[in-house]
Parts: sequence; structure tokens; C-alpha cells
Amino acid sequence: MSKAYPPVLLKTAEPLAKRLIWIVSGVVFLAVVLLNRVQVPAPEGFDVHIFAKVNATLNSLVSLLLLAGLFTAKAGKWDAHRKVMMGAMLLSILFLVSYILHHLFAGDTRYGGEGAIRWVYYIILITHIILAATSLPFILTTAYKALSGRYPEHRKLAKRVWPVWFYVAVSGVVVYFMISPYY
Repeated sequence: MSKAYPPVLLKTAEPLAKRLIWIVSGVVFLAVVLLNRVQVPAPEGFDVHIFAKVNATLNSLVSLLLLAGLFTAKAGKWDAHRKVMMGAMLLSILFLVSYILHHLFAGDTRYGGEGAIRWVYYIILITHIILAATSLPFILTTAYKALSGRYPEHRKLAKRVWPVWFYVAVSGVVVYFMISPYY
């Protein structure tokens, strides 16, 4: 259980990395926005909301991995931290694919709750959407800083990015449980 930093994995120049991060983030954002407006008929008998269940499961796992990432970082277990955080990123990519598929097949579902719970739902949903839509370039930049061996910069950025990513993952699960009765 070494406290030494892991070896540098990326040697990409920062200007190129920044450009790639913003391009990937922009493409993902546009794909989500554009594909949310398209609906594809699902095969007969196919439960289109299976993707929503998968999304909630993936978000739950990402939340757990983010917690594990926090604990491994605080313990100085850098190899374990890197593996856990790469796992969180991989599951987030799978989530994105499942999210797009869900909206392609299922479209939007209206929330049916009434009274104060409706306000709670929409506050959670709106903050979730805004933070999810804007956090990707910061998550990718944080990962880039770590993978390129810029650990002090990574740590400084991660202290701000981690809580947002964690909130997005947890609030995604909360939104699922609140909306799932209306599927």
C-alpha cells in the first residue's frame, strides 16, 4: 500500500488536451440535447423503461465508486484511487449511452406528484440537469490533471468537482425513484 503517486499515463500537451476535452464535452452535450428530441419506436413488447432502471443502477454504482475514490485518495492509496475513479468514469460513459437509449425509446415522462413534493422533485431535477450538463469538461479536466501527473492541480480541482459529480450521481437516483411510478 504505497503512498507514492502512480506513474504518469498521459503526455498530451495541455492546449491539445483542453481542446479535446471541450470538443468531447460539446459533442456529448449536443448529442444529449438533439437525441432527446428524437423518439424511435421500440420493438414490440420491449420495456423501454429498463434503461431507466439501468441508469439508476449505474448512478448508484458511480456514487459508491466516488465515495471509494474519496476514501482511497484521503488514505493516499493512489493506485486504488486511480482504478476506482476510472471505474466511475467508465460507468458514467455506460450511463450516458443508456440515458440516450432510454430517451430515444421512451421520450419524456411527466411527473405526476402534487403539492410540495412536486416542487422538491423539480428543484432536484433542475439542479441535476444543470450540473450534469455543465460538469463534464471539469470532470475530464480533473482526470487529465491526474493522468498527466499534475497532482497538486488535480487535487485542487477535484475538491470542487467531486461534490458536483457526486450530487449529479445521487440526484439522478433520487429523480429516478421519484419519477418511476409515472412510467
